[in-house]
Amino acid sequence: MTTPFTLDPAKYTRFSFERSGRVLTAFIDSKHPVNGVDAAMHDELAQVFTDLQRDAGSDIIILSAKGRAFCAGGDMDWFDEQIENPASFRDIAWDAKRIVMSLLEMEKPIICRLNGAAAGLGATIALLCDMIVADETAKIGDPHVKVGLVAGDGGALIWPQLVGYAKAKELLMTGDMLTTAEAQALGLINYAVPAAELDTKVGELVAKLQANPRFAVRWTKTVTNIPLKALAAQIMDASIGYESVSNYMDDRAEAVTAFKEKRAPKLTGE
Repeated sequence: MTTPFTLDPAKYTRFSFERSGRVLTAFIDSKHPVNGVDAAMHDELAQVFTDLQRDAGSDIIILSAKGRAFCAGGDMDWFDEQIENPASFRDIAWDAKRIVMSLLEMEKPIICRLNGAAAGLGATIALLCDMIVADETAKIGDPHVKVGLVAGDGGALIWPQLVGYAKAKELLMTGDMLTTAEAQALGLINYAVPAAELDTKVGELVAKLQANPRFAVRWTKTVTNIPLKALAAQIMDASIGYESVSNYMDDRAEAVTAFKEKRAPKLTGE
């Protein structure tokens, strides 16, 4: 007889976990000031959703974060490493696809408790969850272009499906951030509430899910995600490829340097 799989928190250095009955909360918990994605977090993001799905002790997943931000995208020091050694960017391509696909393949419902800013990959991860309850003071956006990258690690996939192509292209090509009130008005997230009400609202959604038959809920999500998985299969190779190429550009290095120096970038178009 196969032993049921239980998620092992000791495997993770960028996440922490809490259980309440059959609800498992995963916290992005990197100790980085804004939970910036570094190599270790990227590795763990490519594995954690598979482990959460396989965990026998849970039926519902809540994804949140410790600290003042949910996940503010790539860590700038990691960006410097990628610019200096482009092969290191190429080497994460498979994991970048795995992050997106493992979220879409998860059968268990996953609720994002968005406790602070979500940018870039952080926003993609939030938007690939099934429902989002956000702190009304938080912001969400995909500013890949601001650091010289194509929005290839899921942004070009999920934003158009949620807000339509015209608005998605505006937001992805400008890199503008939205307040969660604006995001709710666009249909990008489910609820924007005061921080003190986050847990109450998430709890209401959990209770509604738990009141329904487990596999009816899971498999309704599964069939709803079929078109998204098909679309991801169509575009993720190309989008990650274009993002990898953009990492070689001169303007990529200048955009990151300017961001770190808190000044306007001196772009050349190359």
